[in-house]
Amino acid sequence: MLVLENKRIFLVEDDVNNRAIAQLLLEQQGAMVAFERWGIATIQRLQKFMPVDAILMDLNLPNGITGYDVFTTIRSHPEFEAIPIIAVSASNPTEAVPRTKAMGFSGFIGKPVRFDVFPRQVAEILEGKPVWQVV
Repeated sequence: MLVLENKRIFLVEDDVNNRAIAQLLLEQQGAMVAFERWGIATIQRLQKFMPVDAILMDLNLPNGITGYDVFTTIRSHPEFEAIPIIAVSASNPTEAVPRTKAMGFSGFIGKPVRFDVFPRQVAEILEGKPVWQVV
């Protein structure tokens, strides 16, 4: 059984290799994936990809933008209020996990992602289970 069958997942990830790995792992488990690299056109791309089941958010983006900034922008649009946003980051978890929890992220998955469990972690968050994994 595919753990993400027919799920629509949107990635915000600037690193081409990290995006390719995440996309491959998610698609192997049945997800449809769209992405945006810099966090600049996220709202427009999200609107075109709706309905979205989850957003996976890198916290460290280029050009002075952070995943926290993009999270706040997404949450300012009512049509995206209920979509789980999951931090997927190499940020220091002792700082990032409390901050993402406080902001209202739905989970935290540390990088590098574990190929054997990454799709299941995303599926668990979509099922409402807490995932705050720090590698």
